[in-house]
Amino acid sequence: MLVTVINSELQIIIPLSAKQPGVVSSARKPCLTGSVRKLKNIAADLHNFIFKWERLNDEGFSIASQIVNLEISKRSEKKSHIKLDCENRVNIEHSENEAELDSDMEDGCTALLAILGKMTHLVSKMEKMSCCTKGICALHTYQEGPSGTQSLLFQTWPVTHFDDISSKLFDAYKQELALKQIVVNEIAHISDPNLSLVFLSSWLYQPYIEDINKVLLESLLLETGHRMLT
Repeated sequence: MLVTVINSELQIIIPLSAKQPGVVSSARKPCLTGSVRKLKNIAADLHNFIFKWERLNDEGFSIASQIVNLEISKRSEKKSHIKLDCENRVNIEHSENEAELDSDMEDGCTALLAILGKMTHLVSKMEKMSCCTKGICALHTYQEGPSGTQSLLFQTWPVTHFDDISSKLFDAYKQELALKQIVVNEIAHISDPNLSLVFLSSWLYQPYIEDINKVLLESLLLETGHRMLT
C-alpha cells in the first residue's frame, strides 16, 4: 500500500497487481474504514481470484488436451497391436509403448486433479466473499433499519448491489466448477473422440461464465475506485 500527500490530504493507493496497468486508482476518501474498506478489499480479491481462475483454466485445458491425445494414441496402439503377428519381440515393444502411455496418462490426470483442487479453493474463497457482503448488508440493516442497505458507500450503488454482484459471480463459478469436476472424472475414460472434443470445448469456453460476469466484475471495480473512466 502506498500513501502519498496531495494538496495537504492523504490519499491511499491500493495496487491490485503491479502487472495490471490501469487497474488501480486513488481512493475516494482519505481513509477507508468499516464497510467501505471491506467492500473495496472484496472487489480487489474477486478480481484476483478470477484472474487466477483464468490462468488455471488455460493450464487445465492444455493438460486435458494432452490426456485426450494420449487416449487416442492408446486406442491406435491397441488396434495396430491386434493386426501384427504374434512375435514375442513385437509384443514386448508394444507392451512397453502401452506402459509408457499409461504412465503419461496417469501423470496428466494427477496434474489435472491438482488444477481442479486450486480452482475449488478459489471458489471457496469467493463463497466467503459472498457471505461477507451479506453480512455487511445485515449489519447496515441492524444499525440503520431497512433503509440502511440503500446507503451509498462509494458512488451510486446501494449496499445490496454489492451483495447481488458477489452472489452472481460466486454462483457462476460454482456451476462452472461442478462442470469441470465432471470433465476431470470422465476425460480419461471417453472412447468416442467426438465426445472428447465436446468435453474439451466445455472446459475451454466455460459455458456458465458468461460475458455478463465480466461486465459485473468491471462495474464492481469501477464503483469501488479500482478502475477509472477513460
